[in-house]
Amino acid sequence: MPFNPELCRNESEVESKLIVQYLLPQLGYTPDTWHQEVAVGSIRLDFLAFAAQVIPFVLNANSPLSVVMEAKHPKQNLNNHVPRLRHYLTSLNVRYGLLTNGKEIRIYQKLQYDIQLVFQCPGKEVETKLDEIKDLIGRESLKEGQLVNKPEVQATENNLNFETKRQHSMKTIAIYHNKGGVGKTTIAVNLAAALRKKGKRVLLIDIDSQANTTFATGLIKFQFEEDDNLRERNVYHLLESGDFNFIAELVRTSDYFNNPEIDVIPSHITLIESQDKLTKILASRSRLVTKLKKVEDSYEVVIIDTPPSRDLYAEVALIATDYLIIPSDLKPFANQGLPTVKNFVNQINESREIMGKSPISIMGVLASKISTNAKFLQYNFPKQREVISERYQLPLMESVIYDRTALSECMNQTILVGDLEYPDPKSIIKFAEIKTSAQISAEEFNVLADEVIQKMGVD
Repeated sequence: MPFNPELCRNESEVESKLIVQYLLPQLGYTPDTWHQEVAVGSIRLDFLAFAAQVIPFVLNANSPLSVVMEAKHPKQNLNNHVPRLRHYLTSLNVRYGLLTNGKEIRIYQKLQYDIQLVFQCPGKEVETKLDEIKDLIGRESLKEGQLVNKPEVQATENNLNFETKRQHSMKTIAIYHNKGGVGKTTIAVNLAAALRKKGKRVLLIDIDSQANTTFATGLIKFQFEEDDNLRERNVYHLLESGDFNFIAELVRTSDYFNNPEIDVIPSHITLIESQDKLTKILASRSRLVTKLKKVEDSYEVVIIDTPPSRDLYAEVALIATDYLIIPSDLKPFANQGLPTVKNFVNQINESREIMGKSPISIMGVLASKISTNAKFLQYNFPKQREVISERYQLPLMESVIYDRTALSECMNQTILVGDLEYPDPKSIIKFAEIKTSAQISAEEFNVLADEVIQKMGVD
C-alpha cells in the first residue's frame, strides 16, 4: 500500500503511519527487532531498529548494526533537528539515522565525530525511492555492511547509560573589539565558514543585539514582524536559565550560507531590552560556559561574535572563550580602543580565576578592512602593524583581511520570492565558487583558518 504524506497531520501520525506501518515493515524489520521511545542515559530516541536482535543490547565494537529513526511534526523544519541527530549517532555509535516530518525523508550517515546527509526525498516519493532506502538502512543491507571509525563505547550494567571515551578538544574563540565597524561579523562568519570547509565541526554564536551574524548566515528570512521565528528561540534564552533551553534545543542551521552549512545560535534585537533582567542574575554570566560543556563532544570550534561594547553580553562571551581575536583596521580611532580592550580582558580574567578558568589567550590583533592601495601597503601599512606590538604590547596575527568588494557583495545577495525580495547571504567561501573575483578574499580566510588551527594546536 503506497504511503500518503497528507495522512500525517501531527508527529504521532508520522510515527505510526510512516515509520511503524510503512517504513519498518518495508525495510525488513520485524516487531522484535525495533524499539520505540528508547532511553539511553539522557538520550531519548523515537525508534531504534536492529539488523540482528541481541538482548540486552550493547553498543560497542561488537554491537549489532542499527539505525535511529526520529519523527517530527509536519510543520517542523528538519534542519533544526540535525544537531540533535548528530549527537545521537556519534554518542551511541550508530551508523545511520533517519529524520522525517512526513513531508520529507532524510538519511544521515555517521562519520567519525560528525554526520553526512546521504539520502533525501519528499515523502510523496518514498515508494519510488524505497530501493535506495533499503540499500542504506534495510535490515539485510545493514547485516552485510560493517561499521567503520568506531569510538570505544562502554555500557553500564543496566545497558541504559553509555559512555564514549573521547578527549574533549573543543576550542572557543571570541571575536571582540569595543570599536564598531572593524569587521567583526565579517571575520566571525567567514572564519567559521572556512573552518567548516576544512572539516571542522563549528558552532557560531551571535551574542550581539544587532544580530548581524544571524542575518549574515541567512537565518533572517522574514519581511514582517509576525513572521519572526527567532524572537522566542535565540541566545537570550540560552542565558535566562540553567535548567532549560540548552544549545541542542536552540541551535539553527545556517540557510544556504555555506557548504557544508554551519550550526548557529542566533541573536535578536530584543537582546537590548532583555539585558537589564539578565544583569540582575549573577549566574547568567557563567551559563554559556555551563551549556557549552554539554556540547563539547559535538563541536571542535565555537566562534562567538560579540557586541562592540563592555556590556553583559561581551562579558558573557569573554568568560566563556579560550581565545580572543581582536579585529582592527589599525587606524588611530580603533587603536585608541585597544587599552580598553586589554583592561576589559584583565577584569574578565579575574572572574575566570574565581571560576577556576585559565586566563584568555589573546590570539592577536587581526588586521581587517585593510586598503589594497599599493602605496598605502608599501609605506603606511607596515608602520601601522608595528604600532600594535610596540605601543600596545599586543600580538599581531600574520593573516590580513583586505577591504574587497566581494566581502560586502556576498553578504548582500538576495532572492526574489513572488513580489518580495528576501536576503540570501553567502559566505565568501561559497561565493567564491560562483564568482571568480571573490576567490582572493576566500583564500585570505583560508589562510586565516590555517593560522587559527595552528595557534589552537589542533589537527
